[in-house]
Amino acid sequence: MVLDRDPQVLGLSARPVRLLWRDPDSGRTLTWVPQVFARYADGRALLADCPATCEPAAGRAARAAAVLAAACAAVGFTYRRLLPPDKVVAANVRWLAGYRHPRHRDAGGREQAVLEAFTSPRPLMAGAAAAGETLSALPVLYHALWSGRLVADLTRPLGEHTPVTPGPAAGVEEQEQEQHGR
Repeated sequence: MVLDRDPQVLGLSARPVRLLWRDPDSGRTLTWVPQVFARYADGRALLADCPATCEPAAGRAARAAAVLAAACAAVGFTYRRLLPPDKVVAANVRWLAGYRHPRHRDAGGREQAVLEAFTSPRPLMAGAAAAGETLSALPVLYHALWSGRLVADLTRPLGEHTPVTPGPAAGVEEQEQEQHGR
């Protein structure tokens, strides 16, 4: 979910390849399927595993990580073990992921009002109320938080008093439209 939220990630694929290699010690053929492939806007590629714990790789996973790192380096990719995010961050990102679909961007025609409500920092619910009908504004607000057009500290539980500010992605589309004469 964290990679999916990263605006620099253009594409994701789950379990994209199966790597087979011969173990030099035992002579056995071993296999590993990394969990995620990500392509970045600048052309970089990441092949990653997402373990459930922060424990260091051991045994079979450690051997696979070493082989994957070498194979990735040979083709210009990066291999990483992506440790799980903090529980609060994971819960917040999971919540916001429910609003990632573009249908939430301007649900109820509230996008402009929501963005204008947060031109300066203010609490989440105060901004939603300032944007009009609160229940109609919240999906738009959550989508803007997902997409980075608005930002909040996701290391703390999202709630009505969470400060929300304009994000770095807030004016990107408008700048692109001006550049293309739209």
